[in-house]
Amino acid sequence: MADTLYRAYPLDAWKPALAALSRAVDGLTAQAESGVAAVDLRLDPDGPGPQALGRTLGAALPVEPNTWTPTADGQVIWLGPGEWLVTSANAVPHELEETLGRAASGYDGATVDVSAQRTGIRLRGPLAREVLTFGCALDLRSAAFPAGACAQTTVGRAGVLLLALGEEDLRLFVRPSFAGYLAEWLLDAADEFRSGR
Repeated sequence: MADTLYRAYPLDAWKPALAALSRAVDGLTAQAESGVAAVDLRLDPDGPGPQALGRTLGAALPVEPNTWTPTADGQVIWLGPGEWLVTSANAVPHELEETLGRAASGYDGATVDVSAQRTGIRLRGPLAREVLTFGCALDLRSAAFPAGACAQTTVGRAGVLLLALGEEDLRLFVRPSFAGYLAEWLLDAADEFRSGR
């Protein structure tokens, strides 16, 4: 009889500690997110491909550096000239890659399923940006990093893809091998805000 395999995410073991942090610190909610489908998309940014793929996704590909646009269940994130990361909470990763790949191939574009390459942590609340300033060199004030902004940066010693979903709502994508480190770093950075200190 075959054993049943269950999908495990790199931050599953950290969910209780992050939930406890959210209860202990007023103004901060930290949540380990489940995996999402993620596809790296490359196209000539000056050709007709970005507009065509935008129609396929139902959302325009962002052309301004360090921005992202929402889709029905994810984001299209600008990574560099001619490179985007397309995420989807509901799509099957290889099916998303195939769909985008068919559309991109008509414009000499390419797609790669990178779903296993990143996992997410969501920070919400008035302290979300302040906690990150302990280990991130970016100016994270809302005026400098508004909703719709993104950046590839470091938090502590972990490389992250940081998205501003709102003024008090941030998403960090981190490589699975650094996920535990980042969770531990966030718990330590938020420690001084714990109630009763």
